[in-house]
Amino acid sequence: MEYTLRLGDNALILGQRLGEWCGHGPVLEQDIALSNVALDHLGQARMLMQYAAELKGEGYTEDKMAFFRDITEYHNCLLVELKNGDWGKTIARQFLFDTFNYFFYTGLLQSKDERLQAIAQKAIKEITYHAQWSAEWLIRLGDGTEESHKRVQKAIDALWEWTGELFEMDEVDEKMCEAGIGVDLAGVKQQWHEKTAEILEIATLKKPEDGWMQKGGKQGEHTEYLGYMLAEMQHLPRMHPEASW
Repeated sequence: MEYTLRLGDNALILGQRLGEWCGHGPVLEQDIALSNVALDHLGQARMLMQYAAELKGEGYTEDKMAFFRDITEYHNCLLVELKNGDWGKTIARQFLFDTFNYFFYTGLLQSKDERLQAIAQKAIKEITYHAQWSAEWLIRLGDGTEESHKRVQKAIDALWEWTGELFEMDEVDEKMCEAGIGVDLAGVKQQWHEKTAEILEIATLKKPEDGWMQKGGKQGEHTEYLGYMLAEMQHLPRMHPEASW
């Protein structure tokens, strides 16, 4: 259950964060595009949380999973909960995560868990588009004006330390891999490094050196940013727990 919930939390939190751009994008077309990416993530979160709720039992539903857990019960990676920053930082974060997500879900297509495999098959088209969209924008900004290049390089440098957790294998990951359900993150890491290096070079950006990496999100240890987000996201459901549309 926790493995599925981790994937659902990644999608839910990133979708919520991207939703903050609605009405604030640099141009109308990209405002709509990013809002659609946010909706894609929320759709993926629904599928994963429905499955996680079924596995947990005890009367859990996707809504209870999303809105009635405390911060330490969320297991998303730290990268997706960081504040959006400017357009360049949002694009940089999307590129780093989208590239990971593409290779991860490509691996999940081979899962022995039929439900996870089906979710991956449904999500992979959206995830492929996300990876292409953010890479194209990174190239546009990196190889654009002096100002855009400076901003997006600064964003890549600042976000790099949050990427190591994406490939960290803990006991849950190892058990799922042994069972043929999960994805080997070592293989994903190699593919991710090769692809990010390729796109960064095209974008005339420098790839940061690997060093100390932030971690803890998978285990429920989060930044203060997630607490503020949950306070806003969970306010109405907790105020009116029996409400229905």
